Amino acid sequence: MRSEDVNSVELLIRDVFNKHRGIYGYRRITTFIKINHNININHKKVYRIMKSLELRSKVRAKKKFFAPLVKGIIIEENILNRDFKATTPSSKLVTDITTIKYKNNKKLYLSAIMDLYNNEILTYKIGSNNNNDLVINTITDILAQNKLDGAVLHSDRGIQYTSRLYNTILKENKIIQSMSRKGNCHDNACIESFFSHLKSECIYLNNYNSEEEVINSIDEYINFYNNIRFQKK
Repeated sequence: MRSEDVNSVELLIRDVFNKHRGIYGYRRITTFIKINHNININHKKVYRIMKSLELRSKVRAKKKFFAPLVKGIIIEENILNRDFKATTPSSKLVTDITTIKYKNNKKLYLSAIMDLYNNEILTYKIGSNNNNDLVINTITDILAQNKLDGAVLHSDRGIQYTSRLYNTILKENKIIQSMSRKGNCHDNACIESFFSHLKSECIYLNNYNSEEEVINSIDEYINFYNNIRFQKK
């Protein structure tokens, strides 16, 4: 390869790395370049170039966490049944809550709804309490933006999702409620994957001193995730 070609590839790799905030390793950068720049480049070459440029992904190894399931009032069938492909927008949605820890073991809770059509986070709410209000506010917010007649909305069996109020809101808006099987976190793998990326690519890389800093960081990351971050489908 000519020296000018090498320089061009190096500039491209550095640009992709910086654009994605240093969270991509050589394999994802290789895939991104092939798809978005139509350049057939070997992942080993990308690895060598990144090593020579001292470009190292900031993402840490993912930790597995299995939240305890709480017996609730209303249990629905697993309608989604791990069929995570959607051919139309807002036809298959998944939702869940995750805990965000920051300074002195303080906690915030993020409730989000994802569209499986393109993995976009359609709406989310952040609160200091993991309660029914957090989930109700999340579903109320998306209903104000979208008409979801006939959509499937999948969750785990957390107590917020088994409440009569939540179930009633879905039925009144003709939304089909779906739930993971007992003790089966993989039934809601897509939203779990998003939370994992959020934490490894954002939360774990920062030291937050206040609730406001955490919220602003989550806002920025979700905008990045929806609009910039490359996702393999």
